[in-house]
Amino acid sequence: MSSPETPTVGKREQRRPRDMALSLAVLLVPIALLLLFYRLVLGGDEPISVDPESTLQQARSAAVFPVSSPQGLGDDWHVQSATFKRGDDGATLRLGYVDPDKKPIQLIESSVAPTTIVPVELGEKPRDPVGTFRDEARTWQRYEGRPGENALVLRENGRTVIVLGPASSRHLETLAGALS
Repeated sequence: MSSPETPTVGKREQRRPRDMALSLAVLLVPIALLLLFYRLVLGGDEPISVDPESTLQQARSAAVFPVSSPQGLGDDWHVQSATFKRGDDGATLRLGYVDPDKKPIQLIESSVAPTTIVPVELGEKPRDPVGTFRDEARTWQRYEGRPGENALVLRENGRTVIVLGPASSRHLETLAGALS
């Protein structure tokens, strides 16, 4: 009796590069379609915006310091976060923005002493101011913050305002100048 010959399916010699390419295409085409749908239809690259009004109202109601909010920024500016916290050493309002170049900018208003809040926000040992910026009514001090970040600092009676981020100086000045 002769034994039936068993087929040798899957041997390396019988696999061709074309088979591998087809297998990859079956996997990659649906992934590419889902990615395109996410980016083009669902706006996956757009920053998520929040409404800061309730946080601003909470800060104003606390009456710890005069609260300013940016006015007249274009539609290409997005508020991404808004928090207000009270602590033993004072209260702090934080608004996180995304500028028109998709860079983050943090607006910080606080009643915490400038000698405390400035080192916390700009780095442990901020250097001396490297210049100034004057908007219509105020003069801001310009600082270099952590590596790659710039900051504008305004010290007023009872409050410190910091505009901080890796954004261009032009966008930091735009946000600082929009504060009312």
